[in-house]
Amino acid sequence: MKPGRIIYAVSLLLAIIVSTLFFAISFWLHKDVHATDLCALICILFGFTFIALRFLYNKYIFENLDKIYREIVRLKNPNEPIRTFQKSETVITNEIQNILLDWSKESKEEIDNLKQVEIYRREFLSNVSHELKTPIFSAQGYIHTLIDGGIDDADINLLYLNKAAKNIDRLVSMVDDLESISKLEAGELIVELRTFDLTDLINDVIDSLDLQSKEKDVKLVLDESANKSVYVNGDRDLVRQVIVNLLVNSIKYGTKSGETKISYADGGDKIIVDIADNGIGIEKEHLPRLFERFYRVDKSRSREQGGTGLGLAIVKHIIEAHHQYISVHSEVGKGTTFSFSLQLSKQLN
Repeated sequence: MKPGRIIYAVSLLLAIIVSTLFFAISFWLHKDVHATDLCALICILFGFTFIALRFLYNKYIFENLDKIYREIVRLKNPNEPIRTFQKSETVITNEIQNILLDWSKESKEEIDNLKQVEIYRREFLSNVSHELKTPIFSAQGYIHTLIDGGIDDADINLLYLNKAAKNIDRLVSMVDDLESISKLEAGELIVELRTFDLTDLINDVIDSLDLQSKEKDVKLVLDESANKSVYVNGDRDLVRQVIVNLLVNSIKYGTKSGETKISYADGGDKIIVDIADNGIGIEKEHLPRLFERFYRVDKSRSREQGGTGLGLAIVKHIIEAHHQYISVHSEVGKGTTFSFSLQLSKQLN
């Protein structure tokens, strides 16, 4: 209800109540009161009450309401000047109501986002703690065994030293990955864009992973579509890390005598790189979280393979730092395909 109507109703009600009391008292005192006098009294009281309430409303409510409105407008739009023309209380009340409703929705969204961030923070700290403890405790166990006399046992001393070293190497890799992803998320890692031959880079990565792929009996193949020079704009070292991480993943979790194929697809002013394997595949419910830090589809198998749980998260951040996109498609029993885009060089293609 509008403030003016409320004042009108309250004034009329008070005038009627007071007049009725006056009439009752006069009747009790045996004094005659004419209907005309009663109506005149009601009108006088109504007018006086309406004026008084209106004055009090303007003085103590509307002026403060106007100040609140101006302050809300100033806080919402600090760079915009506040208009000085007078607005009615109805307009101001409605605008305050709309602003507060908008703020309420925005605050709820911010609170929901903060809650989600807090959940991610707790999960991250829990995962970091767990992931760091695993190689530390493993290395510690081997070292203590050697200290307790195992060092003199020729059958286990070298074996345990190698296992301890392997766990320490994994720990170092994890710390390096954490440093990389922290820099990427904070925007501290500088992306140095320059033109380079993507096919040449992929061949270089395949050669560097030759021994690892042969040990796992996984074949890395360049498709005919990728058997040509393609020049892109990007940070060569970072793009190399993307390709290495994706190919290493396909080697680690691929099937024996499996194959990983790298192919290109036309994306207009972009090149789409597909890295597809014929491995075990990934169930659909895991796909939305696949690029999260420390998220593992098969935790026991991932740790057995020596992964840090950060490889795909780093890949996603690097691609996004290039203002490109990455996606994943997978079918259980058929394999997994990672696709990402890179900006083509306009000068050399």
